[in-house]
Amino acid sequence: MVVCGGGEALAHRLAAELRGVYGEQVVLVVPPAGGGERSPSPTGRARTTALLGRITAVVSRTAGNGNGSGTGGGGEAEGPVPRTVEAAEIGDDALIEAGVPQAGALALVHDDDETNIRAALAARRLNPRLRLVIRLYNRKLGQHLEELLDQAAAVAGLDTTDATVTVLSDADTAAPALAATAVAGTSKVVHADGLLLRAVERTPPEPGDVAPRGLATLALLSATANDPAGAEGSDEAGGGAGPRLLPDDDAVAAAPGRGALVLEAVSYSGSAPPPGFLAGRGVPLRQLFSRRLRWSVAGFAAAVLGLAIASIVTAGGSPLHATYLTLLDLFSINDPATEGPMSRQILQLLAGLIGLLLLPILFAAVLEALGTFRTASSLRRPPRGLSGHVVLLGLGKIGTRVLARLRELDIPVVCVEADPEARGISLARRLRVPTVIGDVTEEGVLEAAKIHRAHALLAVTSADTINLEAALYARSVRPDLRVALRLYDDAFATAVYRTLRAAHPGALTRSRSVSTLAAPAFAGAMMGRQILGALPVERSVLLFAALDVSLQPQLTGRTVAEVFRPGAWRVVALERSSGAESGLEWDLDPQYVLRPQDRVVLAATRQGLAELLARRPLPARP
Repeated sequence: MVVCGGGEALAHRLAAELRGVYGEQVVLVVPPAGGGERSPSPTGRARTTALLGRITAVVSRTAGNGNGSGTGGGGEAEGPVPRTVEAAEIGDDALIEAGVPQAGALALVHDDDETNIRAALAARRLNPRLRLVIRLYNRKLGQHLEELLDQAAAVAGLDTTDATVTVLSDADTAAPALAATAVAGTSKVVHADGLLLRAVERTPPEPGDVAPRGLATLALLSATANDPAGAEGSDEAGGGAGPRLLPDDDAVAAAPGRGALVLEAVSYSGSAPPPGFLAGRGVPLRQLFSRRLRWSVAGFAAAVLGLAIASIVTAGGSPLHATYLTLLDLFSINDPATEGPMSRQILQLLAGLIGLLLLPILFAAVLEALGTFRTASSLRRPPRGLSGHVVLLGLGKIGTRVLARLRELDIPVVCVEADPEARGISLARRLRVPTVIGDVTEEGVLEAAKIHRAHALLAVTSADTINLEAALYARSVRPDLRVALRLYDDAFATAVYRTLRAAHPGALTRSRSVSTLAAPAFAGAMMGRQILGALPVERSVLLFAALDVSLQPQLTGRTVAEVFRPGAWRVVALERSSGAESGLEWDLDPQYVLRPQDRVVLAATRQGLAELLARRPLPARP
């Protein structure tokens, strides 16, 4: 396995995942020391190897203690020590030195889409049988690239049945978890290839109550009735009881006081847009016409009505004619009523005086209306009285995806971004999301985002210090605020989590790492099977994969109930491809015998999926 990354965290975590969980031989291609701002470290290869070893140790401990795999005991494959290749750019020479012509799979996880595309084309030319996993932020470009590389493999005229191309985005993989972290009780969703999987996080039931059952219980959470937050710390597995993945019925019955993650509803996504897709795109009338403008118009109409009634009472005539004369008097374009009765002269003088008073008000209202129309397509400011919203800090690649996810769930959001030209500004403008442009470290920025009335703070900038500073300041304003941080370093995240939980035990504090959430999906795709998505469960990850029964000896000829391995894998859906029966079934018969022509959707832990996809036997489990 070859992993090419520009010194990014995802590259190191992916290499560690392949080595520590799947037991694969890994070659890591990184920029040389001092080769640019994206080089792995100032000390070069030694620092890279040390970081990779530390991350591998974390993954191995996670897989061994049950947090990462849901199984007890050891047994994870160590794998050979990864070889590191330093290359300033990913060209033919670097790919040949990394062994791409003989490799089974190549992952291109640079932060630059153009770099990954250029390297993918070169790698496909060097090895038509190569399995490619490419990190791309642009979704449409990724679809076209998949088709292009598949055609390139077919043109070679070789047996390329396993030369698959998978385009993934770490932002898309991590966005559902980050959005769900900020809002308690939000459904977790895995969306890929038109398939929509919903997993609902249920709180522990009250004593005496029976929790409703779903299609399948995916995990028992560490949350209990006495500790609703559960064991939430950094992405590094720490002490304490973590979640129990893929439990059997006996384990669920033996833990009545623990929360659960249940697969409740599964369906295909149709052509209709998801909820909230068009929410906020229209411009409400009350936003274009402010309260002061509306009151000005109402006052003008009341003055006309009052003077018209007085004219009818004193001089008679029809209401339409009285209104017409009143408007002429207000606009000072009527002839002086020198020959009229005294009442008519008094009303004309009064109308002229009122017209003079209304003139500046109407002029100001017109200017305000013009300004409102001009700013109708610009960024909105947080409205007065806003409360219960989520303050999203950062509108980069991750923040943009998280914003889209929150709006799909119809959750009110206020964004804070220092760069007015950031990637997500256009999305915020299009969705009419209130946005504050300013440096969060400056005083008054979070106050402008109504942090004192917010439900949660979600800090997803690329700088750990900015996220931490924003969290500390927000907690000083509101001690019970829910805080979710994006932090890279696990040791730093653990220290931050413990300190914040100790200082504010009544508030929920969670930390998330984008690379940790995305690495399992990238690693599973490199093993050559269709990974539908990754579902985060606290500090652990569940993978959903579509597998052919004929390629899995552990599944062929066995019933659905016999295939289920607690803590490893579970069949959640079945596609029958023979006879009159076809399509994807979710309400499965436990006694159905899997046939070689069937296709199944599995929910699996990382270690369980590694055992299913390993090309060589892993060490025996105790």
